[in-house]
Amino acid sequence: MEHRNMGSAIVDIAYLARSEHRVPTLVALTERPRSRSELCELAGVSSSTMRRTLDEFDDRLWIRKDGYQYVATRLGEAIASGMGDLIERVETERKLRHVWHWLPDAISEFPFETWSELTVTVAEPDAPYRPVGRFESLLRETATLRFLRPEVALMDPCFDVLHQLIEEGLDTTLIDRPECHTYFLSTYPNRSSEMMQRDNFTILEHDDLSPYGIGLLDERVTISCYDQDSGTVRALVDTDAPAVREWAKSVYETYRSGARPVEPQKNIG
Repeated sequence: MEHRNMGSAIVDIAYLARSEHRVPTLVALTERPRSRSELCELAGVSSSTMRRTLDEFDDRLWIRKDGYQYVATRLGEAIASGMGDLIERVETERKLRHVWHWLPDAISEFPFETWSELTVTVAEPDAPYRPVGRFESLLRETATLRFLRPEVALMDPCFDVLHQLIEEGLDTTLIDRPECHTYFLSTYPNRSSEMMQRDNFTILEHDDLSPYGIGLLDERVTISCYDQDSGTVRALVDTDAPAVREWAKSVYETYRSGARPVEPQKNIG
């Protein structure tokens, strides 16, 4: 039998990418032998389309027929694995693409494997508070909170939850710009005063903070991406990757060492 070996590797990659059912079909054949009818159902394509796909795979020696079923060869397994890795990389890149310019430069220095562990929640026109909602869900699950530049846009919608959690014993330290603390002290004077009297709540101020926020919530890290013009939360990135946590902890401690306590007279609304 004459097998296809024309063109460059890009030709084969383009063939697989041109139709969304081709890679999943090849991957499915690496798992176990399958019949054409089963593959049609799995891929959601017609019998004639699947027949042509299987013929193309066979021409490339990616599959072999086993009775009435088909199964991937070792060559097919290698291609399926490689395409799976490529798709994962592109999906990760697409996840980060629209928030990349908001992220700390240090993120670009981490390996791809670390990028793939990042959960990215982006504000959309029809869901502008999605990042805030993600942060609130993480906040409800943590026992400790260390936050560098939490900002009004992120914390104000979560204030009721934060107040409740602090009353329940959440160990909290917030480092922010003086004007942000002033906002909360003047907007919620009674509850802010109550919180500041608790041993498990500390607020510090710093005049020269990074343009992004860093939260340490137990073993999880959050990176808040703020719009510098409007102050809104454009995205929240979170992860439990150890390398990111070590970096975040180092940055937090650096700013923590240069922060100062909020003076008592600033507690007045």
